[in-house]
Amino acid sequence: ICGLFWMLTFWRYSTSAFSRLSRVGIRHPPPLPFIGNLLFFSEGFWENHTKLITEYGPVCGYYIGRQMFVVVSSPDMIKQILVTDFSNFTNRTKPNLISKPMLDSILCLRDDRWKYVRSLLTPAFSDTKLKEMTPLINQACDILLCNLKVYADSGKAFDIQRCYNCFTLDVVGSVAFGTEVDSEKNPDDPFVKNCRTFFEMSLFKPLLILILSFPFIMIPLLRIFPNKKQKELNGFFIQTIKNAIVYRHQQDAAERRRDFLQWMLDSRDSADSLAAGCSDVISPSAASRQNKAPLAGRAPSEKVQKTLTEDEIAGQAFLFLIAGYETTTSTLSFATYLLATNPECQEKVLQEVDAFSAKHMVPDYQNVQELPYLDMVIAETLRMYPPAFRY
Repeated sequence: ICGLFWMLTFWRYSTSAFSRLSRVGIRHPPPLPFIGNLLFFSEGFWENHTKLITEYGPVCGYYIGRQMFVVVSSPDMIKQILVTDFSNFTNRTKPNLISKPMLDSILCLRDDRWKYVRSLLTPAFSDTKLKEMTPLINQACDILLCNLKVYADSGKAFDIQRCYNCFTLDVVGSVAFGTEVDSEKNPDDPFVKNCRTFFEMSLFKPLLILILSFPFIMIPLLRIFPNKKQKELNGFFIQTIKNAIVYRHQQDAAERRRDFLQWMLDSRDSADSLAAGCSDVISPSAASRQNKAPLAGRAPSEKVQKTLTEDEIAGQAFLFLIAGYETTTSTLSFATYLLATNPECQEKVLQEVDAFSAKHMVPDYQNVQELPYLDMVIAETLRMYPPAFRY
């Protein structure tokens, strides 16, 4: 009897999480015990998301392990969520195994802290700030072209995606971490080695299935026995940012690089000045004036620290690395492939770029707007091979 009881309990647990979507009328593929719809995506998420929407409608769902996901592909409903009712959807899924520096990025910050940090970061992506960043990107482009010329002169086949990997790493290192490096010629540079190690790391598949199936056991265990290599990597990126901050404070203002890191430091200094003369308590009345609806889960009155911490600065730089590295490399690689397999389009791009080069000595944030066909090529590449296909 005892054995039967435990078998029934075990079976009940394996399927108990899989009724939530049905209860609210959201269609989904039949889930398997413990793993949910994990096998539905065994061949990849992009194609199977399309298949999911086709079979189950513009609002559907699925389960990965015991966790429920709702897919919304209706433009009107997406606008409703991201604009009209955004105050109810500010927080992402609560992180379980994510650690610093990622834990301090706007991807993981919640409620008023997310809102405040985002308000400080938004000006960093204004036209004026992006114009200041262009020379740093051009510098990385010059290095890429020099490296590509060596391959072109050799006449031998080579892996261009590797070149784009190096280029993207050079841009992110320069813009977000203040680190100048030619990663193709200096593969043993500590920043390059740690970045590559981070992106090459992956969970052992059976361990991933155990985490998804038994989160209440596996997540506490993994917190108790953390990944030593992951901890070393996280420490490296945090220390890199902290060292850069110390160095910037020792420089004269005119000597400091105009990059993403410096913009965050400028935002922090500006916030410090403003905070000296104002209260740091957000009252319900003040919050209602700032938003049409209060953020979900926020206390009636909550203190918000009026500055960016060093850990949060490291978190945003690290997010810049994660968000920019694979996505940019993938887009450049697919765009090159599509141009190589569509020579008539390649010729049009070449003519447009040649005309542009005859008119402008150096590309900048303003004059690249004069490359409409190239812009269309990139947009079509993103449509066909989106590196990030869900929000």
